[in-house]
Amino acid sequence: MANSDPEGVDGVRMTWNVWPRTKLEASKCVIPLAASIAPIPPHSDIPTLPYAPLRCRTCSAALNAYSRVDFLAKIWICPFCYQRNQFPPHYAMISETNLPCELYPQYTTVQYTLQTNPDPNNPSNAPQLQPVFVFVLDTCMIEEELVFAKSALKQAIGLLPEQALVGFVSFGTQAHVHELGFTEMSKVYVFKGSKEISKEQVLEQLGLPAAGRRSTAGYPKGLQNGFTNTVVNRFLLPASDCEFTLNSLLDELQTDQWPVQAGHRASRCTGVALSVAAGLLGACLPGTGARIIALVGGPCTEGPGTIVSKDLSEPVRSHKDLFKDAAPYFKKAVKFYDSLAKQLVDQGHVLDLFASALDQVGVAEMKVAIERTGGLVVLAESFGHSVFKDSFKLVFEDGEQSLGLCFNGMLEISCSKEIKVQGIIGPCTSLEKKGPNVSDMVIGEGNTTTWKMCGLDKSTCLTVIFDLSSTDQSNVPETVNPQFYLQFLTSYQDPEGKTLIRVTTVTRQWVDISVSTEELIHGFDQETAAVVMARITSLKMETEEGFDATRWLDRNLIRFCSKFGNYRENDPSSFSLNPCFSLFPQFIFNLRRSQFVQVFNNSPDETAYFRVLLNKENITNAAVMVQPSLISYSFNSPPQPALLDVASISADHILLLDSYFSIVVFHGMTIAQWRNMGYQNQPEHQAFALLLEAPQVDAQIIIRDRFPVPRLVVCDQHGSQARFLLAKLNPSATYNNATDIAPGSDIIFTDDVSLQVFCEHLQRLAVQS
Repeated sequence: MANSDPEGVDGVRMTWNVWPRTKLEASKCVIPLAASIAPIPPHSDIPTLPYAPLRCRTCSAALNAYSRVDFLAKIWICPFCYQRNQFPPHYAMISETNLPCELYPQYTTVQYTLQTNPDPNNPSNAPQLQPVFVFVLDTCMIEEELVFAKSALKQAIGLLPEQALVGFVSFGTQAHVHELGFTEMSKVYVFKGSKEISKEQVLEQLGLPAAGRRSTAGYPKGLQNGFTNTVVNRFLLPASDCEFTLNSLLDELQTDQWPVQAGHRASRCTGVALSVAAGLLGACLPGTGARIIALVGGPCTEGPGTIVSKDLSEPVRSHKDLFKDAAPYFKKAVKFYDSLAKQLVDQGHVLDLFASALDQVGVAEMKVAIERTGGLVVLAESFGHSVFKDSFKLVFEDGEQSLGLCFNGMLEISCSKEIKVQGIIGPCTSLEKKGPNVSDMVIGEGNTTTWKMCGLDKSTCLTVIFDLSSTDQSNVPETVNPQFYLQFLTSYQDPEGKTLIRVTTVTRQWVDISVSTEELIHGFDQETAAVVMARITSLKMETEEGFDATRWLDRNLIRFCSKFGNYRENDPSSFSLNPCFSLFPQFIFNLRRSQFVQVFNNSPDETAYFRVLLNKENITNAAVMVQPSLISYSFNSPPQPALLDVASISADHILLLDSYFSIVVFHGMTIAQWRNMGYQNQPEHQAFALLLEAPQVDAQIIIRDRFPVPRLVVCDQHGSQARFLLAKLNPSATYNNATDIAPGSDIIFTDDVSLQVFCEHLQRLAVQS
């Protein structure tokens, strides 16, 4: 698996694998210079070294395989700033035949393990910061839903490492912090749900000292797990000590008892509950990895973060309301979650949201806090649905299936001096650390070369958008370095509390486009380019008022084809694209129709959810979100990829559609009839039984490796659920041209243009003089 993955050992993919020399030439390429980087994916070929990386004294880039070394003088030259650095004494044995691991040419990615504050008398007794999990449970639900949520929580607590610390907050009309260290009787601290509460007030009410005021250099006496023994241990206990207390507490916990008026929503103070949980974690020592895991079953209607009034006649905001500025609570709630995000980032803690409800719960407002802290988000219809249950279990599972949740990450980027960083799209926060490589143009989290990632896991992926400095380089003599370098340095805490540093250094080539575009064309990565365009489009739709996404994508695609297509002017029939670009128009066609651009039919919560995942997943997964994959199963051939087109539907085929968020197994008409007659149960029709089983097995394989767990839809041709497949297919046969379709195939009732018509228009516009 590892060897066939396109991300490779380094986990880096770029839109262009060779770069033009000047800013002007780069702008003519239409698709921005960008890299997708997975900071910590596990890989068997990455060596782990038991010491700290050697850093350049000028630009602080780490020693790497591209550094030039003078073995006699014991000096290394940094490839980023050309600074000469002396090797420290412990590198004294270095020679051409005795290289340290990080200088081997094949090790472009290396990992370092650091000891944190070892005890000089007993190095094996180094304090390990145990992760902290504060569960925040909504109790304004019907009995049945609360039972599902409580059983998921019990299972999670049983799966946690014994030393992990656990806290518990429940909320409805008010927020309750449960004291777990006092087992004789359940003791609860109550916070009013209607008013905003600061971190200081939370700590004061709970009787806790703020951790920030204590020295953090060493561990003061009497500290265990980075806490003062007595105080915080009332609320945060090791899982092994409080499992029984928590289970009995959950057994006794009932739905919120406050009466709800007829025609009104329950009063739910989600914002206050999350503030209180964040405040409680503020009592931990800085550097402790902690997650707030919120299970929410409906919209916030009380206090800060409110998204809708209690009156049921007023619906929860829609995209249309947001567009017309007719969502009275939206901006205020976003501002509240923005300030909560800042507090959590300062503390280095993560907010995870598991929302299960038939209506919206406010993911669109909370998105800022989830994304900036690198939190997980799962959206399901019920706490009893497999999408929630299986995803929630995966968060706590160990071994092969584990997500590898890590804490307190920090990413630093070093680049050759002509390159500037515009920003990052993805789960991180800018630390506003200026430097010579920071661009004035900002996209996403910018104005910096260092970012904070409070939470990250083995599938986390970030998109870095680059720029070139505006000085014209065409007059530089040929002696200039034909290579440029990028380095991504990620420090983080693993689930055991160890501090690790992963350093990835990559090099690519400059090309002079004025001489030839051949190399540039061959260095184009169509999948990465499509995903980067999807991410930029989604960001613009959220941040730019009145942004017309479809028009912007169309104009860029026309410019792109005009620049790189082969054609005679004003002759559309002469137009052709190099194979390196041939899939790109199809990706953009599917992006225009995807849930990222077409928000009609989706709620603001769903759109926010899709975008968080688009920005966090690797290129392969994100490409499936933009352009789903389709596999066809039939009697006369093995399973094979099919065109994402309505023409692929056939009465005697089964189709498997993977659109990332849902997996659809679609049975053609004949297959469905045979199955309903029970042919698969007859011994002479064993081949049919195997045919029915094959797509189900493949669907389970896809589901097993994915987080959040996708929804599985099994449907038949002309059935009501067939819409899950039809909505994703190219409408080459619609009710307008239904005469020429093959028997047993299908048509789509839409006025959307088909891919063929789209490409014809594109060719006509690209060749215009």
